[in-house]
Amino acid sequence: MESTRVDRWLWAVRLTKTRPDAAAACRGGHVRVNGKPAKPATTVVAGDEVRARVHDTTRILEVTRVIQKRVGAADAATCFIDRTPAPPPESAVPVARRERGAGRPTKRERRVLDRFRTGEH
Repeated sequence: MESTRVDRWLWAVRLTKTRPDAAAACRGGHVRVNGKPAKPATTVVAGDEVRARVHDTTRILEVTRVIQKRVGAADAATCFIDRTPAPPPESAVPVARRERGAGRPTKRERRVLDRFRTGEH
């Protein structure tokens, strides 16, 4: 098999939970093949670049092997090369948090928070 539908491939390599989810992602404009918006029936072949927005992150995958049946996670990982860039590091700046249900800060707590925010000690 040399090519398959993009919705079927996304489902087979376990990027989406169901095939209808993969088709809905294609129809919603969340999938691109080689930089072009993909319909569910768009074909993919080895060497294609697939960009899919899944769970609020855009995954960039290079197709290395075309499969049509859903396989185990270990086998599915061999069907693509993940070229997704690493997420940016979390900010190291501490954030003042209050316990949930603690109510409004007292006047003393507000002064402490204001000093913390302005950098005064």
